[in-house]
Amino acid sequence: MKFNNRNICIFVCALSAAIAGCSYSFTGASVPPHLQTIAISIVQDRSNKGEPNLDNLFTDELINKFLNDNTLEVTDKNNADALLECTILSLSDSPELISGDREKATTRRMTITVKVQYKDLVNKKSVFDKNFSNYETYDTESDFISARNSAIEAVVDYLTEDILLGVVSNW
Repeated sequence: MKFNNRNICIFVCALSAAIAGCSYSFTGASVPPHLQTIAISIVQDRSNKGEPNLDNLFTDELINKFLNDNTLEVTDKNNADALLECTILSLSDSPELISGDREKATTRRMTITVKVQYKDLVNKKSVFDKNFSNYETYDTESDFISARNSAIEAVVDYLTEDILLGVVSNW
């Protein structure tokens, strides 16, 4: 094969396109340029389940996700370009797998549903208002309280990640 300027140019263009096609990034994918800061309100727990500190756990985890992501700077409402408000609508802890002669639940499913409102304070409009839900299963045969608390923490982690992605990407 004889190499000439045309063949080299085609090769370089094809290689560039292949490399560009392989790279992607979610960070800042859909955050409008006028939104630089975000305020995150304290999460309200309206689940009526009396789960101690669920609202604090959720608020802290959500703030940490945004701080670690670094797409939007977390600030107070007076200085924010955007506002994120979350309300825990439900928390259910139901049997998932029943086994044994005594029909005892050996695995349970912890499910949390959260209503999220994301507002653009600069343009004074709602970006989205939707519910997020996720779950984790846990084994009841070991330390029940510890397993249940770990399941709650896992669900909060999943949900806060989903919320972060909903805010900073086009999903």
